[in-house]
Amino acid sequence: MNVFKPGLSDAELAGQIAGTAGRILLELRQSGLFKGKALGKAGDRTANAFILEALKTNRPEDAILSEEEKDSADRLTARRVWIVDPLDGTREYGEARTDWAVHIALAIDGKPSIGAVALPGLGLVLRSDQPEPLPPANKPPRMLVSRTRPAAQAVAVALSLGAELVAMGSAGAKAMAVVRGEADIYVHSGGQYEWDSAAPVAVALAHGLFCSRLDGAPLVYNQPDVYLPDLIICRAELASQVREALAKAKV
Repeated sequence: MNVFKPGLSDAELAGQIAGTAGRILLELRQSGLFKGKALGKAGDRTANAFILEALKTNRPEDAILSEEEKDSADRLTARRVWIVDPLDGTREYGEARTDWAVHIALAIDGKPSIGAVALPGLGLVLRSDQPEPLPPANKPPRMLVSRTRPAAQAVAVALSLGAELVAMGSAGAKAMAVVRGEADIYVHSGGQYEWDSAAPVAVALAHGLFCSRLDGAPLVYNQPDVYLPDLIICRAELASQVREALAKAKV
């Protein structure tokens, strides 16, 4: 039985799936049935199963690329591909932190056209079809880095710009922190895949943020090789400064 409202737009569907998956993950964690690494594994599998079933039921003609599912070359001939990360930030989820996310994106002809990022620990779902005005920029600017392995390039950029470093968990949480005005710059160079950034980039672009590869090239999705190791998400007025700082850091 289709549990979703008939006639949902792609953006509405993405938002509802992301929000529901987030609630499922919260209930799973609260059940107390899984501990440690088993909790992360159960969360990945459970959220993935729900997301795939929801997409196949509501968009049966579309292709799907998920971190937790075996890839198929069939998606390469599809114009519409849903790119999902059922649980971005497994470590943070297991530690009962709030900086983890659920990513649901729709790439059309390789472009991140639709996106929803749920931040279940905060009770939020940010969507590409519901952009809000950006809050005022932070002074000095705030720049996000990994909790566990801050990239040397990001640290160099922060030093060049006089930015305050802010450690945070998942990629989705970092990107949405820029959207929400908690930070101004997110630079990543440590290796990611398409599912790590597709939904966050779609939401960030809809909010007027600058998004690109470190060299300024556009972020293109549904590629044969899904490794997409680097990105910039920042306020548009800081983009040139960030790019200049990266050039000096010889990235």
